[in-house]
Amino acid sequence: MKSVNLLSLIFLFVFSACGKSHTMDSVKHGLAPDIAKLATEMDDQGKEHIHMPAIPQNYSADRYYNAIPSDLSPSSLKGKVVLLDIWDYTCVNCIRTLPYIKSWAEKYKDKGLIVIGIHSPEFDFEKAPENLKAAIQKFQLTYPVIADNEYEIWNSLANKYWPAKYLFDANGILRTTHFGEGEYQEFEAFLQKILLERDSTITLPALTDVVRASDKPGSVCYRPTPETYIGFERNHIGNTEEETPNKVINFKAPEKLKGDQLYFNGQWKVAREFAVPSGTGISSLFIDYQAKEVNLVIHPQAESGFKVEVDQDKKPIAKDDRGADIMEENGKTFLLVKEARMYNIINNSKFGHFTLRLSSDNPSFGAYAFTFTSECKAE
Repeated sequence: MKSVNLLSLIFLFVFSACGKSHTMDSVKHGLAPDIAKLATEMDDQGKEHIHMPAIPQNYSADRYYNAIPSDLSPSSLKGKVVLLDIWDYTCVNCIRTLPYIKSWAEKYKDKGLIVIGIHSPEFDFEKAPENLKAAIQKFQLTYPVIADNEYEIWNSLANKYWPAKYLFDANGILRTTHFGEGEYQEFEAFLQKILLERDSTITLPALTDVVRASDKPGSVCYRPTPETYIGFERNHIGNTEEETPNKVINFKAPEKLKGDQLYFNGQWKVAREFAVPSGTGISSLFIDYQAKEVNLVIHPQAESGFKVEVDQDKKPIAKDDRGADIMEENGKTFLLVKEARMYNIINNSKFGHFTLRLSSDNPSFGAYAFTFTSECKAE
């Protein structure tokens, strides 16, 4: 296999759009011929192919889950169809793909398929073994998962997206990729084709039913507010106050908020990946958004078990609009923050335009990123 840098060059050149599907045979996967020659290998017939990168065997024991390193060695994977699923446990798009990944891992484990979850963390706190272990247990993942904390596997594939699927045939040749959500049944149908190439005598089950209406072919979705980061490295706040990294700033949110824009109110210290309240009074996050659902990645910085009050359009969240993590007490709606994960705040009865506020005086309230999901209708 040629160098990682050359392989990276190929993927950066070809796979530039998140969610674009390449469900096709490897000899037709659209690689530019002059670039493809840089990082491919010749087979016995003189054809050039991209091969699966070697799974690292030098990680510490707490980097492997549901498997030991020898289970994932080149000799153990030889002759198997291998699906690498690059994911992150606080990524809403990754979480929404897991029902399908789990289904395929179970349905085809005796038919020549090995699914390997490659957990490439978006935030530093996700590298902690106890956090990833808790997420694997929560999502009930039984297939092997590797903690790709230094992005060694991510970089070997020149990957740029969460989630990302890379399917390799029994000869270790890359046959298809898929980035983002969607096209689950199309991907599974191609997976079945690759399994039949390996063993034409197997009996294949029916394709997995779609989990959500939005997963049906031809579904039309509304445009939600884009993912919104809170740390200074990737945020774009609407406040007029100058944002000074890692310094306590007293922010004042305007009366009129711009759509799809994050605002701070009160005293906040904004770090690279997150922000925390840093005053004696209540500090708030505001965002004027459009979506069906809203999620927030939170990492308690010290203590846990504290409350974050949440309201929508200046009122406690209506029962029909509450996300799975919203609680109510004394007429107020709030999150109870106990662990580092993605919290489901809003699940509106229908897609719409709303103003969300989260308020806390607890300096452990480490807020990382909002994600928003759409509502789709099948045509």
